Amino acid sequence: MENREIKEEKLLSSVQNALKILRSFSLEEPEKGIRELAKTLDLGKSTVHRLISTLAKEGFVVKDQDTQKYRLGVSLLSLSTIVTSHLDIHREAPPFLKILVNNMRETAHIGVLDGPGVIYLHKVETNHPIRIFTHIGKYNPAHCTGTGKAILAFKDVDFIDNFIIEHGLKKFTDHTITDPHAFKTHLQLVKDRGYAVNNEEFGEGILSIAAPIRDFSGSVIAAVNIVGPKARLNEGKIPFFSKELIRVANEISENLGYFKQPNKLKKV
Repeated sequence: MENREIKEEKLLSSVQNALKILRSFSLEEPEKGIRELAKTLDLGKSTVHRLISTLAKEGFVVKDQDTQKYRLGVSLLSLSTIVTSHLDIHREAPPFLKILVNNMRETAHIGVLDGPGVIYLHKVETNHPIRIFTHIGKYNPAHCTGTGKAILAFKDVDFIDNFIIEHGLKKFTDHTITDPHAFKTHLQLVKDRGYAVNNEEFGEGILSIAAPIRDFSGSVIAAVNIVGPKARLNEGKIPFFSKELIRVANEISENLGYFKQPNKLKKV
C-alpha cells in the first residue's frame, strides 16, 4: 500500500510540475530554456528535461532548433479552440433546444465527445409523462448513441481506427454494432446523410436521432439530439425529425461562426 501511495504522489507531483512549466510561459517570455525553467521553478534540470521532453512529444511545447529553447505548441491551441467552442455552445444552444422540444415533444440535448463516450452539456426536457432519464453531465458510450455517432462519423479514418482499437465496441443490446468493419460502414452512411440514428443500440426501447454541430473552422465539435421511447419516437418520424435536427444543427453552427461554402458550378 505504501509503495502505491508513493507512486501516486510522484505521479501527482510530475503532473503539477508539468503544469507549472506550461504556466511559466508568457507573452513577455514566450521562449525558455531548460536551465532557465529549472531555476525559475526551483526544479532539477533532469526533472525539467524529462517533463519537457514528454510535453514536446505530445505537442504542448516545441523546441526551437536555433535557440535550443522551448515555446508553447499547437496542442494547447487545439484545446483552447475546444474550450472556446464549448463556451459558445453554452450561450447559443439553449434557445434552439427549446424550439426542438416544442416542435417534436421529445427531450433534446447537446453533447460532445469525451474519450470513449459523449457527455451532455445541455438538456431541455419534454413534458411527456413517459420520458427517458438523462441529465446534464451524463456520460454515455459514443459508439452506440446518436450523439456519439454523429460526431465520430466526421473524424478521419485514423481517428476512428484508433478509437475502435483503444475503446472497443462493447455490446449493450442485440442491436449494438460490434463488428469494426460494419461500424465504419455505418459511420460512412451517417456522414453521407448528415444525421445519426440510435435504434435501440444502447438501450432496449430507446431511439435517438442526432445531427453534427460545427465550429468556425468547419470541424464537428458537438451534436444535437432528441431521444425518446421507441413506442412514441418510431422509425416513421425519422425523415421529418432528422431534417429538423439538421436545420437546427446548421443554425447553431452558423452562430458559432461556421460558414458553409456554396457548391461550385461545374464547367460544361
